[in-house]
Amino acid sequence: MKTIVFALLFFASSTMVNAQLKLGDSLPKFVLKNQNDTEINSSQFKGKVVLIDFWASWCGPCRLGNKKLVKLYTEFGSDKFQIIGISVDTDKAKWIKAIEKDRIRFTQLIDPKVFDAQTAILFGVEELPSQFLFDEKGILIATNPSEEEIINYLNL
Repeated sequence: MKTIVFALLFFASSTMVNAQLKLGDSLPKFVLKNQNDTEINSSQFKGKVVLIDFWASWCGPCRLGNKKLVKLYTEFGSDKFQIIGISVDTDKAKWIKAIEKDRIRFTQLIDPKVFDAQTAILFGVEELPSQFLFDEKGILIATNPSEEEIINYLNL
């Protein structure tokens, strides 16, 4: 009996580990809605460097990070670099208010189930903010990169 319980626990923990994206993994496919209820598919950003930023309106460090991301997107964004914010907010109105207040102009999507959100599980998000940087081929090259790391990669 102990062997069966151990095997089940081992299987469960290894399955959870596999959910965490690792360097070299491909950008997962997902479809979420933006603040205008338009569906956005992750495959739309193929051929661009993509920073996926998981955040929430109630997360203080996320809101501070938004200021840096707005500046970064203003400097480098759109043609070859995209930022996709994925909010795990459960209150859509607070999310939209935060987008407006933080003056975010890059793509914003919502998956409203906090850490039980489908994309949060897919990426292995366990804390906010969490960021994932993908190269032009859609390969994960950094997790939680610093602003300097992102700029250095974009200047290559």
